[in-house]
Amino acid sequence: MAAFVYVGTALAVAGMLGLAYCIWAAVSAKRAGLPDAELRARLQRIVVINMGSLLVSALGLMAVVLGIFLR
Repeated sequence: MAAFVYVGTALAVAGMLGLAYCIWAAVSAKRAGLPDAELRARLQRIVVINMGSLLVSALGLMAVVLGIFLR
């Protein structure tokens, strides 16, 4: 069951890296001074990535907790 902990940790870290990317991408998009329509399109794409990253991170944390309980 230790594999759940390691896999969960890797998923949680990957999710956190995705969230860090979303923060970086949103800040750089705002600083780029894009027109409103283009900025909205970029931010909508970033929101999709953000939700996916949150899902991966939550699944990783669930796997870690499951691995700890089954130990």
